[in-house]
Amino acid sequence: MDAVRVALLREVLAGTEWPGAARQFAGSLRRSVVPSGGRLLLVGTEAYEPWHLAAHLVDEAAWSGLPELAPTLVRHRVLPGEPPHLSVGLGRLEAAGRGATLLVVAPEEPGQGLLERVHGARRAGATVLSLDGGDRELGSLAHEALSVPADADLDLDTVQHLVGAAAGENTLPVQRSGPRRFRDRLARLADQLTAPPPSRW
Repeated sequence: MDAVRVALLREVLAGTEWPGAARQFAGSLRRSVVPSGGRLLLVGTEAYEPWHLAAHLVDEAAWSGLPELAPTLVRHRVLPGEPPHLSVGLGRLEAAGRGATLLVVAPEEPGQGLLERVHGARRAGATVLSLDGGDRELGSLAHEALSVPADADLDLDTVQHLVGAAAGENTLPVQRSGPRRFRDRLARLADQLTAPPPSRW
């Protein structure tokens, strides 16, 4: 979803909790992955792979100058011959530990196998974030959760668009060791050139 459509979506949802909740959740995601240098793992359920959120985060990582936002998509089933970026299986969760961030997207019940792996990653020191349909057990494992229950006024896919867009939004500069990279300076210049003119009113 491009920036114009996200802006329209936010306008439609103005006055609801969702734009603010998505920004808060995206802020938690940034605060987790940027200082640790990335190591973001994105996993869905056996029935749902979060392809769109993975693509949005890769785009936001490029445009915002925050490569740490680009996730590794962890899959329940990896078929022979698939490219490396699509060949990361659930075993990767067992190697997640301190400094890693695990983002779980679960529109439906995540399943006991996934919950056990998420619990293991948290116990090993990973930060767990959850975008879910209200599963209590998953929510209890997450350090930060954004739940979209079945009776909400929008669906989890829409919330993923809001979170993805908010993840790369302009924020205070991140303190990094050493001089700023060229991509960081270029991203800041692009932000300044594309910013709307100040209001005269």
